[in-house]
Amino acid sequence: MIDKYRQQFNEQFNEERYRHCLEQLQTGYPTISFRVSETPIFIPDSLREKLIEAGDDIIRLIRQANFKQLTESAIPEEWKVPNENDHPHFLTFDFGICKDETGELIPKLIELQGFPSLYGFQAHLARTYQEVYSLDSSLSPYFHGMNEARYFDLLRKVIVGKYLPEEVVLMDLDAPQQKTAIDFYVTAQKIGVKILSVDEILQEGSRLFYRENGRKIRIQRIYNRLIFDELGENTDLLKKHFNPLEELEIEWITHPNWFYRISKFTMPFLQGVYIPETHFLHELETFPVNLENYVLKPLFSFAGMGVIIDVSEADIRAIKDPSNWILQRKVSYEPVIESPEGGVKAEIRLMYLWPDGEDPILCLNLARMSRGKMIGVRYNKDFNWVGGTVGFMV
Repeated sequence: MIDKYRQQFNEQFNEERYRHCLEQLQTGYPTISFRVSETPIFIPDSLREKLIEAGDDIIRLIRQANFKQLTESAIPEEWKVPNENDHPHFLTFDFGICKDETGELIPKLIELQGFPSLYGFQAHLARTYQEVYSLDSSLSPYFHGMNEARYFDLLRKVIVGKYLPEEVVLMDLDAPQQKTAIDFYVTAQKIGVKILSVDEILQEGSRLFYRENGRKIRIQRIYNRLIFDELGENTDLLKKHFNPLEELEIEWITHPNWFYRISKFTMPFLQGVYIPETHFLHELETFPVNLENYVLKPLFSFAGMGVIIDVSEADIRAIKDPSNWILQRKVSYEPVIESPEGGVKAEIRLMYLWPDGEDPILCLNLARMSRGKMIGVRYNKDFNWVGGTVGFMV
């Protein structure tokens, strides 16, 4: 999108450098199980400022005094965890890159989460792109003058806090087997936390522990990477090791309830130039006549699962639980990334850290490129110049 850097990159690109980039990314870490794009994105100043403004608009809603009241029904009763704190420690907002009626680039909100993303890997990816492709040193993936060292200091402050790193665990169901495992290992290497699967955690009364080298170490904080909904009906997989619904003497980073509060559930409460029209399905008395311009989404789906792109009235009437669905006006992505084989669509994720007692801080970004009907792996099989990447700014 910044023509100067796009042209330079494309002229210098070759498959050998791309393969070297992938090798460097994985050196010392698990194999990456998702596609990394051949190229970063170069974000122009005007788009960066609109992204910042769009993020600020969303944060204003989240900081409203009545936000918890608005979103209380988002949390399933079977996963309502006690001792919720005042705010999430992570915010991520996904924007499709579009064009407005004047032809200017504009971000449009696709999804938002109060849950961590690839906070370790994205910094690692950016540095690798810079080194392998010899990018201009004035380019940065960080916002507001932040650099890599300050970023990881802040990440350590948010996740580890006042505790010893060994007292803070990064937890997922089967952590080493997750598609995002490389992010876990980058994070652990940078800030020193322990990576644990659920079955490695011991509960004794209201306290949690793990064993290492014959020692029993108390867990003070859980950097939670487990989405409880992904357990489906297998809730015993978690509860037989420890029960998060009990009053436990631990701190959650971030508390699981925020995953539900800040999600597609939040979108109908948002308005503005960067927000597509969105309705709770059960609140619609009549359906729009131009349903082809809308998309039907389950509130708590992952990676595009369950989304109905080409909506018909029959699709809507077939929904058995309309309170768990939204109808959202389609976002028309613009193929703004010039590749050797034509334009590619892009989505940019703003990544915030929210330290206790402070304001949310926009730190870093994640980008995804797509040639398919939607952003996501299943829609981009057999394409090149697609997949996960990062945006650089001047």
